[in-house]
Amino acid sequence: MSRSAKITLTQELDVKVSDVTALADVVHQVDNIGASISSGSFKTLGMVIAPCSMRSLAEIASGVTSSLVTRAADVVLKERRRLVLMVREAPLHLGHLKSMVAATEIGAIVYPPVPAFYARPESLDQMVDHTLGRVLDLFDISTDVVSRWQGLVPADTKESR
Repeated sequence: MSRSAKITLTQELDVKVSDVTALADVVHQVDNIGASISSGSFKTLGMVIAPCSMRSLAEIASGVTSSLVTRAADVVLKERRRLVLMVREAPLHLGHLKSMVAATEIGAIVYPPVPAFYARPESLDQMVDHTLGRVLDLFDISTDVVSRWQGLVPADTKESR
């Protein structure tokens, strides 16, 4: 977790950094570029950066990394593993868009956390769960929280999903 992510976490959610790190099996400090995940010999399915700041996106897109987060992402790309970047800035300027294109060209998946209203979420939690479930789909990790698209329902029917 980057320093900025720690600040964002405490401002946007009613949790502490220690609450989040307690969920992890292993925690590395962001400046520990010698951590196991900084090497391609460390096997993973890939990596998700959520949320992904524009700074992290730009570092990853350029290959010039300054932290363990962006170094590990660089390693995931060089090993041809899946990298998902959940960018969440808005609005976007041309520099942001160019970084997204560059990241995509080198193998990353840019996945803004856009809600899927077709799932008819009844709460913010359901919106978040659906988005995260779709991200996990990219790694072939199944969950029961994704509402799958069933096709168009004719307007004159009263089918419920």
